[in-house]
Amino acid sequence: MNGVHDMGGMQGFGPVRPEISEPLFHAAWERQALAITVAMGACGQWNIDISRSARESLPPAQYLGSSYYAIWLAGLEKLMCERGMVSAAELQTGLADSPPLPGVRRLDAAQTAQALARGTASTRNIDAPARFTVGQRVRARQIHPAGHTRLPRYVRGHIGTVERIHGAHVFPDTRVGRPVPPFVDEAHWLYTVVFDGQDLWGSGASTGLLVSVDAWEPYLEAVETGA
Repeated sequence: MNGVHDMGGMQGFGPVRPEISEPLFHAAWERQALAITVAMGACGQWNIDISRSARESLPPAQYLGSSYYAIWLAGLEKLMCERGMVSAAELQTGLADSPPLPGVRRLDAAQTAQALARGTASTRNIDAPARFTVGQRVRARQIHPAGHTRLPRYVRGHIGTVERIHGAHVFPDTRVGRPVPPFVDEAHWLYTVVFDGQDLWGSGASTGLLVSVDAWEPYLEAVETGA
């Protein structure tokens, strides 16, 4: 979706100023927010793309006015409320007023290290061959989907070069189409495409700046020779 989260190259937000010697967490609650969000990902009630979509679809004022992990918490609250796993009153009081939702998986402390090390594979085997090859010039499609997408606005309509082929992976745009299990498992070829910074942002971009974007095949179209 064309949301406020897709800020690459947007005007009016000023330069990105990295924090010198930035700590991993700025406060103890941020560490807890990360732990809770990762643990709840094991409940089986959503996937990573649905969780990203929940954060991206927060009201713009809330998104822009929140810190990174505050956005994570708000997205988690939204997911849990939508599925009846928690009520607004429980979030306000911090006290459970109804029994747990049945059928929800739980990540025990003893399982955590193994679950994090194992992760969740996104690769799939598909019958269709890769449409593009390394070194081929491709154009990012000019799309404006109403739902979740991983194609940044700043590369849409621009030409880049395929640098790497990653195999077939689950497609985020359709994986959010069914918000409860069993999830949509459509897969497409995934490529790393390199764009010239000055082509994206004009002569004001640094000379030699290259931007790499991982793009699924439906995001791309072939460029005719000489275009």
